[in-house]
Amino acid sequence: MSDGTANGAHERTGLLSFTEDDDSRKIIDFADWDEEDPRNWPKSRKLTNVGIIALMAVLCPLASSMFTPGIAQIAQDLNTSSHMVVGATTGFVVFLGIGPLILAPLSETFGRRKLYLICFSVFALLQIPTALSPNVATLITVRCISGFFGSVGIANGGGTISDMFHPSQRAGIFGWYLLGPLLGPTLGPLLGGLIVQHLSWRWVFWFLTIICTVNTVLGFLFLKESYAPTILEGRKQRYEESEGGKFRIANQDDRPFWTKLASSMQRPLRILFTQPIVLTMAIWQAILFGTTYSLYTNFENIYGEAYYGFSTTQVGLMYLGPGLGFFICVWFIVPKIDTIYNHLSKKHNGEAKPEYRLPLANIGAVLIPISLFWFAWTVEYKIHWAVTILSTVFFGLGQITILNTAQNYYIDSFQKYAASAIAAGALFRSIVGGIVPLLATPLFKQVGYGWGVSVFAFTSLVLSPAPILFFYYGERIREAFAIDL
Repeated sequence: MSDGTANGAHERTGLLSFTEDDDSRKIIDFADWDEEDPRNWPKSRKLTNVGIIALMAVLCPLASSMFTPGIAQIAQDLNTSSHMVVGATTGFVVFLGIGPLILAPLSETFGRRKLYLICFSVFALLQIPTALSPNVATLITVRCISGFFGSVGIANGGGTISDMFHPSQRAGIFGWYLLGPLLGPTLGPLLGGLIVQHLSWRWVFWFLTIICTVNTVLGFLFLKESYAPTILEGRKQRYEESEGGKFRIANQDDRPFWTKLASSMQRPLRILFTQPIVLTMAIWQAILFGTTYSLYTNFENIYGEAYYGFSTTQVGLMYLGPGLGFFICVWFIVPKIDTIYNHLSKKHNGEAKPEYRLPLANIGAVLIPISLFWFAWTVEYKIHWAVTILSTVFFGLGQITILNTAQNYYIDSFQKYAASAIAAGALFRSIVGGIVPLLATPLFKQVGYGWGVSVFAFTSLVLSPAPILFFYYGERIREAFAIDL
């Protein structure tokens, strides 16, 4: 019990405003070095939490793309077209974006741990009917539902990291976590190609059943609650039972439960559509994901019989190009996000601003259009495959810099409601990422890969000035559009 400042009060309140009313109840809060405060946990406990949720964040996107090498086999087995089978990916990815709209606010009402364990248990179980799908309608339906529940790792991962790490430490940890949503679609086709070639497409989902079940069991055993209001609520109940009297949590929301829940459910959409910076960065992320899934669903055609004549396993290896870019960026560039953030804060008399996360996004702003033009025209003219794959390394590097800086910007701006802010970006990102590949394939067939991929390059080029503009004018924009959540 403490009269100290609320958890994280040393940070800027960003876009939030809080009010205190007169109340005779004793206030419960974390003391400065409170062992129950997730930010004061031992490093091993923090990293255990990060490891479990990062694995969840890997497995769900892994499931989104793992069966893509078997699209033709699935179509033949279920007596349907390949285009219909791609719809299973579209449904999964779209619900991967819808899920956080509901799951992120729920985690800010009921706590992180409950949501993780319930949702990922359901996700693991849903892989069984997917493996047993008798027709494409069942496949698409179950995939949509599993995308919703599997999104919990993406919905709440950023909020969980924000719970445990101070802003000056956050970007490096978040960079490794963010590898999950990006590495999943990258490694999925490689693993899926091996399984499809040597077993069958149904074994892709039996494999997912096994590893998702293992991850869920690890969660039940080792995952700890990290959401401060939920931990303090438990402390409040213990005090009331042992000492009697009435207590309240610092900054406690005393509105009726259903009013709070309704407000929580609206929060991600309010953030998305009232904050110009969030909307712009969400559009940019959406274009990146739409581009990624459009390329990934066409790798089989590009590197298979149509252009380079690779086997299914060899095509799977091509997905490692972006993955190499991810690792290079996380290892060498992402830690510098915290370095720059801390340097700029110190330079401005210790005043930290979310905009100090954005300078390195300019690397991605340059690399994304360049790498896409590079890939487009080397594929179009059938230049050696190694040259085309080298471009995807830089594309992966650019993706990480943009996504990491944007997500850290959301967390710094919204702090307590970081999960809702990230969910707002995830909605747009996943819907576009799911729908665009359906439109991209006909586009590529009509105009070729040169001009087809260049459409994505030109679109990213239009948005490339965003980081430098928001760095200089972001604070004014945030203050002009500040909202009470």
